[in-house]
Amino acid sequence: MLKSTDNLCSVKQGEFRISKSTNDVQVCVLGSCIATCFYDPITRLGGMNHFLLPGQDPGARQEIKYGAHAMEQLVNALLRAGAARHNLQVQIFGGAKVIKSGGNIGLNNAQFARQFVSEEGFELTKTDVGGTCGRRLMYRPATGVAEVEILRNAAAVPQATPVRNIPQETGSIELF
Repeated sequence: MLKSTDNLCSVKQGEFRISKSTNDVQVCVLGSCIATCFYDPITRLGGMNHFLLPGQDPGARQEIKYGAHAMEQLVNALLRAGAARHNLQVQIFGGAKVIKSGGNIGLNNAQFARQFVSEEGFELTKTDVGGTCGRRLMYRPATGVAEVEILRNAAAVPQATPVRNIPQETGSIELF
């Protein structure tokens, strides 16, 4: 439940945020993307990331839209801010199949997130993944409390913009 003193902080695709302010509420809308919420109950410090694709960036640019880099960035930021690695608790959200022809990207994202948490030895406390509907996630990083609203209207779920290859001008004339 939101309060008038709450500070809403949007976490968009390819971003992460950390906070220990009791007024901060991190918010995102998920389709096939994943948001992982980390929380250290001793320092009352938490954070959220929002990634689009599982694994690592094949171009080695370390883009945060990829799960491996998003996880590393969030965990490292929390540790620099005073969280203890052995205290970190994790919640995983998203990974829906919101487009029938969209392949299994949501499932792959969710599997990647679970595998990362397991391999790194973090405590997984909650998951809400899969299905065919998007989610609106509100996370209070200072308490570790997450609220999920299921979005039954596909129009409410943002879709990744397809990449278009725009031909370079070569100075030649193309005849039709």
